[in-house]
Amino acid sequence: METEKRILITGGAGFIGSHVVREFVTKYPDYKIYNLDALTYAGNFENLTDIENSPNYIFIKGDITDDAFINNLFEENRFTDVIHLAAESHVDRSITDPLAFAKTNILGTMILLQAFKKTWQNDWTGKRFYHISTDEVYGTLGESGLFTETTSYDPNSPYSASKASSDHFVRAYGETYGLPYVITNCSNNYGPNHFPEKLIPLFINNIIEKKPLPVYGDGNYTRDWLYVIDHAKAIDLVFHTGKNHETYNIGGFNEWKNIDLVKLLCQQMDAKLGRTVGESEKLITFVKDRPGHDLRYAIDASKINKELGWKPSVTFEEGLSKTIDWYLQNKAWMQKVTSGDYQKYYKEQYL
Repeated sequence: METEKRILITGGAGFIGSHVVREFVTKYPDYKIYNLDALTYAGNFENLTDIENSPNYIFIKGDITDDAFINNLFEENRFTDVIHLAAESHVDRSITDPLAFAKTNILGTMILLQAFKKTWQNDWTGKRFYHISTDEVYGTLGESGLFTETTSYDPNSPYSASKASSDHFVRAYGETYGLPYVITNCSNNYGPNHFPEKLIPLFINNIIEKKPLPVYGDGNYTRDWLYVIDHAKAIDLVFHTGKNHETYNIGGFNEWKNIDLVKLLCQQMDAKLGRTVGESEKLITFVKDRPGHDLRYAIDASKINKELGWKPSVTFEEGLSKTIDWYLQNKAWMQKVTSGDYQKYYKEQYL
């Protein structure tokens, strides 16, 4: 008889996490999905109101850096699997408060690994620890080349250094204790429910309100962009069919210079808002560059494509259009986030 799947998803009220939770809750009614989130500034309980009453869904408010809490949680629920998304993720914040990133991203990951190991005591059959990471651990690229799963780590910011360290600890637990893991390193995500400190939702909101669009440096920094719903589907696929002790890069095959992305966003926004062509581009303002800013990230996602059959379902133009439409149709969500009212929902509903 197969063991019932009891999956702990950490950071499941955040941007990527909420889409992963929704994917698993709706697609796998026989699984029990436990969503653990500390509900810090980027965790938004309202991201999951559509599934909060699902019979296979349980929300738990808690911090992955609380050793005693995490150990008790594992003892009570004996999670068969962990999908670990909880992280501090904003580079600018890591520059001003690097210790917070070390605590959550390194220590928090170790506490989860240790609790998972202690729970199963090497009885690893049918178990999996899935660690979600970032392409930023690889450092920066020149004008050519792509990050592969074997690219050497070379992090340049406190954020990427903390994620690189957590990746190494996951692999070390695999080598030392036989803990079954998979790791994925993804490119920049975009889509619905994104906290508006990030470029695309920030600029959508600023364009609506006709505020400046601050672009770092000369705007030629290049990123690969991945639609968050495609990412959630990739995580589902890797969780179920990926090989233990393997790494898979997940990218959109979709490189854009920041300035070109912003101009495309302005064009689509002008069209959707009925504004004059070029009106929003006038809001672009070049600002002082941030320290340690990597020139270019670009992921080679051919391994996950060839071995598991995953590929993006939308072009960037299509995904960006869907994203803009979501924000325009969910202005109340954005208003609650920018005002801070979203943080009241959990207290009103559960306390």
